[in-house]
Amino acid sequence: MTDAAYAVTADELRQFIERYESLEAEKRDIAEQMKEVMAEAKGRGYDTRVMRKVIALRRRKPDEIAEEEAVLDMYKAALGMA
Repeated sequence: MTDAAYAVTADELRQFIERYESLEAEKRDIAEQMKEVMAEAKGRGYDTRVMRKVIALRRRKPDEIAEEEAVLDMYKAALGMA
């Protein structure tokens, strides 16, 4: 490999690393903002544990949720919890 090819490769590698580091910094900033949103919601009296469950449910397909709820209801009925 020539010195010129090495220099180009090193520059490209540096760019990838710097882009990745930049994304990591953005990810930390976003995570901090998400924590602030939950802290604000908690301060206003919302149950953040339940909110996180609702957020997770919103990511899923309605059919998957319905199937899981049906199985949960069946298990609860079998244990006399219904």
